[in-house]
Amino acid sequence: MSVLMTEHLSTPLPVFHDRDCDLSIIRGKRVAVIGYGSQGRTHALNLRDSGVADIVVGLKAASATRAKALADGFPVLTAGEAAATADVVAVMVSDEAHRDLWRDELASAMKPGTALVFAHGLSVRFGLVEPRPDLDVILASPKGIGPRIRDLYVEGQGVFALFGVHQDASGGAHALGLSYAAALGCGRKGILETTFAAECESDLFGEQVVLCGGAAELVDAAFMKLVDAGYPPEVAWFECFYELKLVTDLMFERGVAGAFTRISNTAEYGAYLTGTRIIGEPSRAAMDTVLAEVRDGSFVKRLMADHDAGSPDLLARRKALAGRRIEVVGAHLNRVAAKAAD
Repeated sequence: MSVLMTEHLSTPLPVFHDRDCDLSIIRGKRVAVIGYGSQGRTHALNLRDSGVADIVVGLKAASATRAKALADGFPVLTAGEAAATADVVAVMVSDEAHRDLWRDELASAMKPGTALVFAHGLSVRFGLVEPRPDLDVILASPKGIGPRIRDLYVEGQGVFALFGVHQDASGGAHALGLSYAAALGCGRKGILETTFAAECESDLFGEQVVLCGGAAELVDAAFMKLVDAGYPPEVAWFECFYELKLVTDLMFERGVAGAFTRISNTAEYGAYLTGTRIIGEPSRAAMDTVLAEVRDGSFVKRLMADHDAGSPDLLARRKALAGRRIEVVGAHLNRVAAKAAD
């Protein structure tokens, strides 16, 4: 085990690598992967390729991913049936489905001493799932989109993972969780130990403020500002959307400071003068509000209320997003590129 050290981290997180993890632990377990979407399929395939021989997938009878799981060579049962004989139950369905899945199928099916694994801490942190005291409860959260995690694993690489133990009924949850995360390929990069609350709350905040909510609105607002000012939509699309990936790739590879050494002086100097004007005190105040809503459960209550009503708000917002002008322009330019490739 190593410790993540920088001069600005007063309480550094423990970091584990393959040498700190015993793969024989998870290899000796029967693992039930509940759900076979982006994360579920990646977990199942990576576990199997790491030597976990006894894996079963738990799905609804009418699940659209049932055929894919069978084609990949996994036995498929209902969630309750899969959990009943498993030593490790990895819950990989969407967050809003955890409550009903736990209540209706998993809670009564799991035998004492079973380990319950989550890739995200939301349902435990906010009480959608209240695990029995005789279960180990483990967080194994690879930091990436499922297919990309899989691709990197196949290439012999890995992604960082956040790992934590919420409940250790067996006395072996810590070692088991590390073994599970290493089998996903994360020990090749680094497994950082944290808590369910820290992972969940920071994840929700990051998604809403930066990765999805903030970035999408900033891009669209800047695009529309140029279009409304009379600039060609195609030009606005390139400058406010297309080139964003190029810059974020640089930031990922080199850090923000390193990326700034690779862009023009004009772009760099403009960033210094303008960035804090766009993200000023009103934005920081909004971030405070978002973080408070994450921490006090307001966001999760709203998420679940919409889910229980059939997701009308989510679906309406999804439809409205697809109809924005930036989407129309992007689709047009992608068709232009596809035609050139023919």
